[in-house]
Amino acid sequence: MDQPKIERLLRIMQLLTDRTRINTIESISRTLDISPRTVYRYLDTFENAGFRLEKKENSVSLARESKYFRMISDLAYFNQEEAYIIKKALEVYDSNNQAVLGVKKKLNNIYDFRETAPLLVKPGRDRVISSLLFAIAEERQVILKDYHSIHTSKISDRHVEPISFGVNMSTIYCYEIESGMCKYYGIPRIGEVIVEESEWKHRENHIAVKADIFRFSGSHPKHIKLKMSMVAATLLAEEFPLSEQYVKVLENNEFMLECDVYDFQGAARFVLGLCNEIEVLGNDEFIGFLDEKRKRSKF
Repeated sequence: MDQPKIERLLRIMQLLTDRTRINTIESISRTLDISPRTVYRYLDTFENAGFRLEKKENSVSLARESKYFRMISDLAYFNQEEAYIIKKALEVYDSNNQAVLGVKKKLNNIYDFRETAPLLVKPGRDRVISSLLFAIAEERQVILKDYHSIHTSKISDRHVEPISFGVNMSTIYCYEIESGMCKYYGIPRIGEVIVEESEWKHRENHIAVKADIFRFSGSHPKHIKLKMSMVAATLLAEEFPLSEQYVKVLENNEFMLECDVYDFQGAARFVLGLCNEIEVLGNDEFIGFLDEKRKRSKF
């Protein structure tokens, strides 16, 4: 394909991802000074390459669900916590500030602002990351070579279907074929990623996962309720910004946190680190978990 054609393809992609305008075959034709027939040919090229087009009445745009669109967004995405911080930071500025409006507009053109963020990848992990990105986009199975498990202290290969990345791409969420379970794998503990020709065969078992305010993931929520001093509440907001929406102000400079978590580990670390500033209410299971942690303490 010659350079002018490539440039027109990129220009059409830019137009089709601009959510502030309505693109029709005719408007694209006029903007790029090409025939409507040529526009249709370029759109066919996008679809053949794996992009999905959204067609509403006379308008057309690129769908965010397209497999390569997901691949692109994973290279520059905000996780929920980072998006929340950016949103709070932008609220400091005048709502009519053109620079702020410009940032929001550019983000919203391509991404769902609640789920987009900068990529932070440790040096040496780029090859692993790029292979996993490709496998997710193409919906392929992979082998995680020489994976070092911190639970068993063993090094072994894992046959998986990669689904999505965790916070800052430090983990990868996969369906493990041998165990039939969805698990997180640490990116730094993967020796190499071998992308196979086999496509996903267990899509129905790809369980959606959510993260709690302490950044632990799971599918079975557990309720906690904590009464905190001002010191504890302040440290909670600084370390875990998403907690702010679940905290209520009480009398005498006390605060109440009430929310669901998917693993007691994160909440327990916070509570035990500030044991003189926090009172645990309700949930006997969580209290038992904390008691067990105290008994096994080396202090």
